[in-house]
Amino acid sequence: MRSSRLLPSIGLPVAALLVLGACGSGSDAPPVDGTGSQQDTVAIVASTNVYGDIAQTVGGDAVTVTSIIADPSADPHSYQANAQTQLALSKADIVIENGGGYDDFVDTMLDAAENDSVTVLNAVDISGKVASGDAELNEHVWYDFPSVGALTDELVAALSKAAPGQAGTFAANAAAFKTELAALEKTEQDLAAQYTGEGVAITEPVPLYLLEAAGLVNLTPAEFAEAIEEETDVPPSALQATIELFADDQVAALVYNEQVTGPQTEQVLKAASDNDVPVVPITETLPEGSTYISWMTGNLNALRDALAK
Repeated sequence: MRSSRLLPSIGLPVAALLVLGACGSGSDAPPVDGTGSQQDTVAIVASTNVYGDIAQTVGGDAVTVTSIIADPSADPHSYQANAQTQLALSKADIVIENGGGYDDFVDTMLDAAENDSVTVLNAVDISGKVASGDAELNEHVWYDFPSVGALTDELVAALSKAAPGQAGTFAANAAAFKTELAALEKTEQDLAAQYTGEGVAITEPVPLYLLEAAGLVNLTPAEFAEAIEEETDVPPSALQATIELFADDQVAALVYNEQVTGPQTEQVLKAASDNDVPVVPITETLPEGSTYISWMTGNLNALRDALAK
């Protein structure tokens, strides 16, 4: 869990925050109704655009959403927070963070913001997932559809408390979203019915919840994935063992995080290509123009196509 790379730039002068407040983007302003007056909306800040999209889907026109990490080409672990983020957190009614060490900068900046009235939804805590035995916690819970469903329920409760008059709308939006989540789970079950026990390789544990739900077995040496995730050197023996997975036809696909690459992941990608093993790229944040549902649908379709080969 590369929490050590999530370093916020805090301790900013109050004057800087005031300037940002006066010159903020109009995109953060509440919507205007037909009379020309501004409507009150619930201000939500999400650590990534994954949670931002879920918040917008459930909240609809009753919310304004700020996603701190939204660049699909960026490595979320290397994010450097700024004064605008600090200001948004200080004004938020609801904050959605991943937790589990993934986005600790949110808590650090919330402490500095002194926003005592904010409701914080921690996706890992809500999921109930913890470290098990010798295995570390896999904090990438947005790839686990039951966890996303549980977060959605907590979000509806928080929104309904903040805007009771819109509670029915929030519940209806959430029900529609969870119906789509159920369809994604059904796709996982269909894959598991056909491919349970098939071996796969990964570069990082980002997609593991999805792969496990599809019945697939991760054969990547733990030392390899851990080193890539922590941005440390991969032990030569772990790198060689990973490369041999493709030469020995042990895996049906390589699922890799295309937002975090380097010389060692490039070697693994080349080994997959050289041995005609299908490659499935995934990301940690929403690609441009995607919703959470369309993104995960695409991931599952790509995985299904790879396994079919």
